[in-house]
Amino acid sequence: MMKIANVSTPEVFVLLGFSAQPSLEPVLFTVVLGFYIVSVLGNGIIVLVSCVDKHLRTPMYFFLVNLSFLDISFTTSIVPQLLTNLWGPQRTISYGGCVTQFYISHWLGATECVLLAVMAYDRYAAICRPLRYTVIMSPRCCIVLAFTSWLGGLSTSLVGSTLTVLLPLCGNNRIDHFFCEMPLIMQLACVDTSLNEVEMYLASFIFVVLPLGLILLSYGHIARAVLKIRSAEGRRKAFNTCSSHMAVVSLFYGSIIFMYLQPAKSNSHEQGKFIALFYTVVTPVLNPLIYTLRNKDVKNALKHIMLENCCGFSGK
Repeated sequence: MMKIANVSTPEVFVLLGFSAQPSLEPVLFTVVLGFYIVSVLGNGIIVLVSCVDKHLRTPMYFFLVNLSFLDISFTTSIVPQLLTNLWGPQRTISYGGCVTQFYISHWLGATECVLLAVMAYDRYAAICRPLRYTVIMSPRCCIVLAFTSWLGGLSTSLVGSTLTVLLPLCGNNRIDHFFCEMPLIMQLACVDTSLNEVEMYLASFIFVVLPLGLILLSYGHIARAVLKIRSAEGRRKAFNTCSSHMAVVSLFYGSIIFMYLQPAKSNSHEQGKFIALFYTVVTPVLNPLIYTLRNKDVKNALKHIMLENCCGFSGK
């Protein structure tokens, strides 16, 4: 029995990553490290500012804190291992490390889809139901929506990832990617994976397609409400309220759609790695930039905190 287990479950996986382009790896190491540091700092600043400044204790910034914490966790689950593989000749990851990686990345990826839909609903309530906004988005409701997002992502990860772990791999351990992803592990299996594929498509519909539909529906109502506003200033303010979230949604879903709509060719697979690198490393950096550069409240709060801590200035 022990011998069969050893054949079925490899001790390590080989992450091929960008090994086909060895001259590119030092450049990628530098770029990825830089983006990772900026991502952690940028998202960390948003979490800190939103928690410290009392003016940012609103539903929108509560969900933004969740998104920033999620981005830090997601990149941290993938990037350190990627940097290790880019830096040295070792391109391996332990079986336990690989399983942990796809459990966490699957959990956080699904959570982000639901969380973006919740944030779209928050913007819908703010613009289309302004008089009842504080009642609709009460502190208890916000906590329930955030908890549901995290719990929903965790539940689909536990189901899908566990079904993947149960697949016998018969010693296959070479993954043509830079991190462990559920579909790639399924490709290594030496048995029929129909059940896993059905679960994956069902989960993708519930946690990717449905949230996208809810986002589009929310913004459809928002667009109709904005068009009814007579003043140009009012329309501009309403648009600015949603523009940051729209930009983040476009980046997140745009990269996913572009990656999964590619033809199944070897060169497309290599392009897919770079697209995966984009939403894994670059998108978490852009999110805090979008919300700070396009958001006057965050910029003012950041300036206020810096003045208080660096200059001892205290103002109302």
